[in-house]
Amino acid sequence: MIFGDPQQLIAQVHSLCDALQRAASPLATLDAIGHATMEMLGPGLLTINAWHADAAQIERLWSSSPAAYPVGGRKTKGDSPWKRQLLERGEVFVGEGDAALAAVFDDIDTIRSLGCRAVVNVPLCHAGRVIGTFNYLADRSVWSGAELAALRTMANLAVLAVKTRLASTD
Repeated sequence: MIFGDPQQLIAQVHSLCDALQRAASPLATLDAIGHATMEMLGPGLLTINAWHADAAQIERLWSSSPAAYPVGGRKTKGDSPWKRQLLERGEVFVGEGDAALAAVFDDIDTIRSLGCRAVVNVPLCHAGRVIGTFNYLADRSVWSGAELAALRTMANLAVLAVKTRLASTD
């Protein structure tokens, strides 16, 4: 993690900006953002997803753990407080602790096996509607304000790539 060293953070931001300038495809953009997020926040699980509202499905476009969460995987999301908060109202969801995760995720056993105890789900919004999610899970008891700000920033960098991917599949 880099939050304690401002010089390292500056170097990470410059590296990410260079990678984004070189990115020649939505996947390359998501790779740059995904790898930079993992560098900044440390070990955990990051997935970047498209939201297909008409089918009520999340489609995984990028994963830091493709063995456990492969790209292309889809999950149907039924009505729940989590879905209404994140996917309908476009509000960040923060879950801390095993009970919070178990209440929201049906794949809690996989999440536990990866050593994750907390999640931040950031909605990816374009033109006033949710088009995807940016999900980071890690071994945390609580999220710091700096971590939440970093995750929201990284998520917003992914919006155009997700929008482009959605447009190419419609």
